[in-house]
Amino acid sequence: MINIAILGAGAIARTHAEAFSDHPEYCKIVAVCNRHTDKAEKVIAEKGLDAKAYESLDAAMADVRIDAVSICLPPAVHAETAIMAAEKGLHVLVEKPMANSLAECDAMIEAAERNNVLLSSVCQLRFTTKADRVHRLINDGTFGRLLYASGSSFWWRGENYHDLSWRGTWAKEGGGVLTIQAIHHLDLMQYMLGMPQRITAVIGNVGHGNSECEDVATAILEYPDKFAQFSASQVAHGENHLLSFYTERGKLSIPWSPAACRAMPNGFPEADPEELEKIEAAYDAIAPLKWENHSGQVLNFLRAITGEEALVADGYEGRKVIELISAIYESACFRRSVTLPLEKSDPFYTAEGKVENMPHFHEKKVSVDAMAEGKITFA
Repeated sequence: MINIAILGAGAIARTHAEAFSDHPEYCKIVAVCNRHTDKAEKVIAEKGLDAKAYESLDAAMADVRIDAVSICLPPAVHAETAIMAAEKGLHVLVEKPMANSLAECDAMIEAAERNNVLLSSVCQLRFTTKADRVHRLINDGTFGRLLYASGSSFWWRGENYHDLSWRGTWAKEGGGVLTIQAIHHLDLMQYMLGMPQRITAVIGNVGHGNSECEDVATAILEYPDKFAQFSASQVAHGENHLLSFYTERGKLSIPWSPAACRAMPNGFPEADPEELEKIEAAYDAIAPLKWENHSGQVLNFLRAITGEEALVADGYEGRKVIELISAIYESACFRRSVTLPLEKSDPFYTAEGKVENMPHFHEKKVSVDAMAEGKITFA
């Protein structure tokens, strides 16, 4: 039995608690750690956990055996917490973003490898039936070469969303909509397409006066043999998300809305129902996943610990989307295209370099230590 300690007691900690609780044949949550133990006790009570509340991981480890941690803390402390846990010989699952910089990601990967423990970065959208099916169809090339992709990650957050002290700051949250919300869909784009060779981007803040960071962004991703564009927003009423992948023979998309065209004698398009039928049949033939989203990723993490399967989203995979976001910020900041990979000498390799260079769209005027509890939205 794998003993789990959840670090943090916010909304995402509750999601992790539910995901681990889905797999009692593999694990047991034995500790919820938060400096305010009353908040940890509330998570335990709400989720019906047979666990204890502790003010720190050290306090928990002094009382009970811990095998792995689930990090549900603000982004600025992801790296130091993951490295600390790895040094204690614990496997690590860390919420997105993996860290606030490539330098921190590399330090986390090095600590995990040196201590022979697993490091997994949450990329839960990979663990959905719709993403799994599209990924398989793109990879097997059944419908021809991928030519073009477009992504929109459109969220809505109220003006008061950034009142929480660490939100809306380059130093603590690490960024805005790209780092905190759109990272889910940008990771899926990378999962489907691989890493681009060059990025050109613009960002702005059009609707959140209590945030230093971006609430809108658009990026162009260039590849040797294909092209992609990606847009993100925190001002989109309705929170619509769409990833479209255009192959030589048809369109694949998440959510699923396929299409296929053929050329008329004049070169203009008409629907190709036969090809569309083939696309639909290929999609439906792929078995649905039993466990999805966080629950699916947690199961992969647990099975990797037992040696039953490899991690789908290890530290190197988590690092990739951080590199994409870092390149987008650099391109927008210096108003030029950025070539990948980013070198260690790049000013955006470190969190300090990002903080030093990124503009403050606004200065924070309101800062509170806690927000009212309530429902959170996922992709």
